Amino acid sequence: MAVSPLHNRCIWSSPVRSSSLHRPLLVSLSARKSKSPGLVPSFRSTRRRNLCSASSSETLIGSRKEDGKHSQVVSKKEEEEDLKSWMHKNGLPPCKVVLKEKPSHNEKHRPIHYVAASEDLQVGDVAFSVPDSLVVTLKRVLGNETIAELLTTNKLSELACLALYLMYEKKQGKNSFWYPYIRELDRQRGRGQLAVESPLLWSEAELAYLTGSPTKAEVHERAEGIKREYNELDTVWFMAGSLFQQYPYDSPTEAFPFEIFKQAFVAVQSCVVHLQKVSLAQRFALVPLGPPLLAYRSNCKAMLTATNGAVQLVVDRPYKAGESIGVWCGPQPNSKLLINYGFVDEDNSYDRLVVEASLNTEDPQYQDKRMVAQRNGKLSVQAFQVNVGKEKETVFDMLPYLRLGYVSDPSEMQSVISSQGPICPVSPCMERAVLDQLADYFRTRLAGYPTTLSEDESLLADANLNPKKRVATQLIRLEKKMLHACLKVAVDLINQLPDHTVSPCPAPYAPLLK
Repeated sequence: MAVSPLHNRCIWSSPVRSSSLHRPLLVSLSARKSKSPGLVPSFRSTRRRNLCSASSSETLIGSRKEDGKHSQVVSKKEEEEDLKSWMHKNGLPPCKVVLKEKPSHNEKHRPIHYVAASEDLQVGDVAFSVPDSLVVTLKRVLGNETIAELLTTNKLSELACLALYLMYEKKQGKNSFWYPYIRELDRQRGRGQLAVESPLLWSEAELAYLTGSPTKAEVHERAEGIKREYNELDTVWFMAGSLFQQYPYDSPTEAFPFEIFKQAFVAVQSCVVHLQKVSLAQRFALVPLGPPLLAYRSNCKAMLTATNGAVQLVVDRPYKAGESIGVWCGPQPNSKLLINYGFVDEDNSYDRLVVEASLNTEDPQYQDKRMVAQRNGKLSVQAFQVNVGKEKETVFDMLPYLRLGYVSDPSEMQSVISSQGPICPVSPCMERAVLDQLADYFRTRLAGYPTTLSEDESLLADANLNPKKRVATQLIRLEKKMLHACLKVAVDLINQLPDHTVSPCPAPYAPLLK
């Protein structure tokens, strides 16, 4: 919205809201509970044999023997009955897709499968329809919607429950009905179509690629959340005892070390589908032929939908035979795409950063300012979302909040509280102080990255760049572009001030930015 800064120099006052203000969107830094099955190495006897490192990219279902000469560990019979053949044998009707493969970045790992069109497709064509009998949900796993809802509204996510189920199924090996699906998930190794694991499975040295990005802290927070879920796994064992009677194994935390569960959790996370218009016990599903065999795209509108006892995919665009088929990944920023699925979308219109502003609690007028902020739809600790392409709008949304924090004269504060309209104009020294703080904040965030934008561009031009470093560099490059755009808005506003000789007002209780 092209508003002259000279006419936008106002502070909120009464309950009257300016039509130009955006309602705040609260951003949760923890990812939405996602659910999908994870796979784990075979456990034949003692717990010691199960110990392995999640950061080593160990396979989630098989053993290290599956790396390297992978063709030797799968019999010809097993290769002949691939995932799709198994599905057809168990009720999958004729469909218009085929499984193809492409090489992994790591030549020690098996090629990655993906779903491609088996014939030319037009908009509205049903690519496939997977019957419910081949879909894994909590309703199917627990057989009781009440228990399912109780578990997932208490301390465990659907993801943890689904991962645990498939971990026990894996122990049954080829005797498990789900063996072909589990084997396929193992082959994918939770990597998705770009063949990069979630940062949740990166080493600390690899996480250093994300230095400067808030995503690094998000990864640690998510890992801590997974650990908390692991500590609650035995709850499932005791609450849904009938489910696990068929497994002659120890309780979850005895049968599976944390690192194994973490791998399974991450693998499930990369596969889970969020179904709409179904019961709570069915909303998170693992769909063979779904992700990660389908490519996630932020600009795609096709979604897996539950309909008439099946989950189907209706394509949203034409496909030529052999082309990879994509589905919408939801309105997720690139930080979530990287953590959940191991990729970054350069054309993601949902990408965003968060700037957290807060009123200073040491301010004697804190309570009055808090009241004014609340009347105008903001909180005492407010998360402002910087949406890609809309950086100017975000900066303009932040300005009244920051100006409010700079008010120091009690009589001026009373005018803000009692006035029936915005208090304008803001004093020149206050405006300069507000803009200086904002510009310094964006400069400080940019200085937190170890590389510049031009250095990022040079790195990405290297065709041999480590895949993990590539996606990390893509992410921080896009973050920097948004921060630079915000900085430009602040600097432009400073340059438009009528008197550049005015010094910023002293601000003993300036709002805080982080």
